[in-house]
Amino acid sequence: MDDVTVLPALGRFDDVATVVGTRRPDAGACWCTAYRDSRVPNAERPAYLRSLCAQEPGPGVLAYVGGEVAGWCSVAPRSTYRRLLRSRTIPVLDERDAWCVVCFVVRAGFRRRGLLHDLLDGAVAHAQAHGAEVVEGYPVDASDGRVDVVSGYVGSVQLFERSGFTRVQATTAHSGHRVRWLVRRELA
Repeated sequence: MDDVTVLPALGRFDDVATVVGTRRPDAGACWCTAYRDSRVPNAERPAYLRSLCAQEPGPGVLAYVGGEVAGWCSVAPRSTYRRLLRSRTIPVLDERDAWCVVCFVVRAGFRRRGLLHDLLDGAVAHAQAHGAEVVEGYPVDASDGRVDVVSGYVGSVQLFERSGFTRVQATTAHSGHRVRWLVRRELA
């Protein structure tokens, strides 16, 4: 896609809010807190995400098409994702603090344009710029067909493989009744 720019979410809370949730603080939108700290009540999620957007390295990256915010990818060190640290379904492979890609969101009107590829490449570049040795993802295998939008927030193995990731092992986690894989890309 022409005219796509991927930038860190640092200092861009309003754009993150445009993509990941409604601006109503009482809404049940994820606000990209499920993996970070699911204990945060719905009403406090926007403020929590705002605080993450104000701290280095930020909570992820944003894709812009023609200057308009179009998509989001949550990427940060595993140590910042409480749910991953305590997961019984997604293993920790080694002592390194891998950077983890946990979700993608593309706004209606921008879907089916290949933005996930731009977001993933931008996420890897962001992680590398902050000294990451390895980047992980936990996508589903979509080789037998399309994944629905709701379950596809984790991305597909095929997407990650096209960006240089390799399958490491199947997890016991699922999304849309599909097994999620642990995929990795070594950077250092």
